[in-house]
Amino acid sequence: MSQFKLGAKSLKELDGVHPDLVAVVRRAIALTVQGFAVLDGLRSVEEQKRMVASGASQTMDSRHLSGHAVDLVPWVNGKPRWEWGPIYRIADAVRIAARELQVPLRWGAAWDIDFTASQSLPENIVSDYAARRRKAGKKAFLDGPHFELPKALYP
Repeated sequence: MSQFKLGAKSLKELDGVHPDLVAVVRRAIALTVQGFAVLDGLRSVEEQKRMVASGASQTMDSRHLSGHAVDLVPWVNGKPRWEWGPIYRIADAVRIAARELQVPLRWGAAWDIDFTASQSLPENIVSDYAARRRKAGKKAFLDGPHFELPKALYP
C-alpha cells in the first residue's frame, strides 16, 4: 500500500475525466513508490490554445479536450518536478493499475505503442520510441507525464 494520496487540487483536475481513466489514476496513487499530482485533466479550448502556443502541446486535437487524458507530474520535496527518474516510477504504477483494471492506455513518452500491454522498462520504452522516430526521420515529442485512453476504443 502506497503512502501517497491525491490532494484536493489533483482531485479537482479529475472532474470531467473519463471514469476509466480516473480509476487508473486512483489505483496508481495507491500502488506508486513516487508521489504525483494530477497537473491537468479536462482542458478548455482556450487552455489548449495556450498549451499549443507555449509548445507544451502540439495539437488542438488533444485528448484533454474530451476528458480522455491526464498529466501526472512527480511531486518531489513538496513541488512538481519534470525529471525522468520519477516519471518512470509513476509510469510503472500507471501501467500496473491499467493492467489490473483492464484499461488500455497510450503514454506520451511512446505514442505509437499500447503502453498497457508493453513489457519493457519505461526507460527502454522511451529510448526505443525515440530510436524509431529518428529512423523515420522524425523528431520524438516526449511527454512523460501524459497518459490517455486510445481514441479507437474511447471515441
